[in-house]
Amino acid sequence: MPLLLDTIKRPRDIRKLKLSELPLLAEEVRREIIEVVSHRGGHLGSNLGVVDLTIALHYVFDIENDVVTWDVSNQTYTHKILTGRRERFPTLRQQHGISGFANREESPYDPFTFGHAGTAISTAVGIVSGDELTGRNRKVIAVVGDGAMTCGVSYEALNNCGASKKNILVILNDNTMSISRTVGAMSNYLNDLRTAPLYNELKSEIHEMLNKLPVVGHPIEEGLETIRRSLKATVGNNLFSALGFHYYGPINGHDLPLLVRTLRNLKRQKKPILLHLITQKGKGHPDAGSDPHALHGVTPRRAETKIEVKTLPAKKPYTKVFAESLIRLAERDNRIVAVTAAMPEGTGLIEFEKRFPSRFFDVGICEQHAVGLAAGLAHVGLRPVAAIYSTFLQRAYDQVFQELCLQKLPVVIAMDRAGIVGADGATHNGLFDIAYLRTFPNIVLTAPRDAEELDAMLAFALTLDVPTAIRYPRTDIPDFSSLQIARTPIRLGKAEVLTTGADGAILAYGSMVETALAASAALSREGIDLCVVNARFVKPLDTGIVRELLTEQPFLLLMEEHSSAGGFCSAVMEAAVQLGLDTRKMKPLALADKFLEHGDRKNLLQAQGLDPESVVALVKTLAVAKPRARRTNIRV
Repeated sequence: MPLLLDTIKRPRDIRKLKLSELPLLAEEVRREIIEVVSHRGGHLGSNLGVVDLTIALHYVFDIENDVVTWDVSNQTYTHKILTGRRERFPTLRQQHGISGFANREESPYDPFTFGHAGTAISTAVGIVSGDELTGRNRKVIAVVGDGAMTCGVSYEALNNCGASKKNILVILNDNTMSISRTVGAMSNYLNDLRTAPLYNELKSEIHEMLNKLPVVGHPIEEGLETIRRSLKATVGNNLFSALGFHYYGPINGHDLPLLVRTLRNLKRQKKPILLHLITQKGKGHPDAGSDPHALHGVTPRRAETKIEVKTLPAKKPYTKVFAESLIRLAERDNRIVAVTAAMPEGTGLIEFEKRFPSRFFDVGICEQHAVGLAAGLAHVGLRPVAAIYSTFLQRAYDQVFQELCLQKLPVVIAMDRAGIVGADGATHNGLFDIAYLRTFPNIVLTAPRDAEELDAMLAFALTLDVPTAIRYPRTDIPDFSSLQIARTPIRLGKAEVLTTGADGAILAYGSMVETALAASAALSREGIDLCVVNARFVKPLDTGIVRELLTEQPFLLLMEEHSSAGGFCSAVMEAAVQLGLDTRKMKPLALADKFLEHGDRKNLLQAQGLDPESVVALVKTLAVAKPRARRTNIRV
């Protein structure tokens, strides 16, 4: 039997369907999303929750002319399927496939490439303002989740839009969760709106009565507005109305006939409108009711064959090691507190919250506030650890500058997802943190090579009296137990020599130590012995080791999993120039100065020349092999 989906090749095709066919279309879309995500991984719960809303938007509005901005945009799978990308949907989140987020390079129906929260309303207001200046007539809709309503920038946009009376429709998709359960006073406020019985009962009765009346011109419209104002006066105003928006809802976000009827009514109005929908994260999936959080980020059920790269055996993810280390330290020091911005699961702090609920702070999607809060906690003598993804810490740049560095407050920033994150792509890669942090005085920047070093660095950072940022990637930690390497204590600004050799040197930072050692082991079998050094710190940098390596070695290869602009390699080369050393011996090896696409982390590193095989090939062009293999302290 042909699917309704088979008839939809472009956005306008959905409007050829009967209203009664839309629920069946929603079932087909949900089945397709579940099938693809089970194989490719992705954001399952959020997408299943907005299938009905997305179908209604496409059915009522002219998506080929009107504009929809999606906050975060990880919930745009249905939108992709309905805008001509269904055939490519099985390539979701794969290298060279379609993105798991809205992507303006991918489709003209994605106005922005998004991945962060709090973005949809501001950009929608900008589009509306531009349309007013250019005389363009279209409807602009911003779809935001209740998690995004914890972002301050969302209210900045609402405040501006409501005051200027812009013709915009903001749809609040309220499923009580962003990634974790939404927190804060706004979450409680939205819950009050959902459950206010008098408001909803009166509104339902009046709507039922009004739907029976013929709408004939301005007098009746003015009368309806009077009734609406009277209703609000009876049960109290709300925040959105106070911000200048005409508030409608909450309504069932899975009732397609109701959604279509409501959107058609609101489409005719030219004023700031906020429509509040109640949806279920994971709607249509068996686990939606029992474990909606598990449906947020789903891993592939059946992994595709990947290019195998021989590296050292892996153990736990960095995130888990960080979380376990922090709990152990907190057991011994009751001054240690943890701060996160709506990421207790992603940063590994969920167990810390269970163990030390009074010492745990989840501020919602508010990275600026998270850093400011941490500063206040440090001011009174506590030792805060703020666990924030590298890409999201960018949002708190000014707070790191003023609240932390200028005050010299001892806050530890645990920067998870530093480097390539893989399938989430450009908006989530952590490629810029070294560059944007090392410009500040009074901050320590460090990166571990393995689990033991992460544990030691965290403990060391908690003894310092200045801000410290520890970066680590979204990957498993390598196991160096097969290598006979003596571990040296952490000392501020001091590197660690791992292997000795006279045929060249590699100075690697953080995650690239694993690659450097794997390449060095392979090269030693061909008679090329390298000195491999674990940099440990980029600020303060070990200028002594830089001088030694450039003086004694024929070449120095620098390695980092960070943008080539302003990162570790740049810091070393700047230091070499200041020391008056021969920089011609140096070869930087970093990620390209561009936004990297989504895909498998290992494959992306390989494409950037940061895999062991590529490093081996590069070193062979820099070094001359000896006629015999020399002894090395690496056992392979």
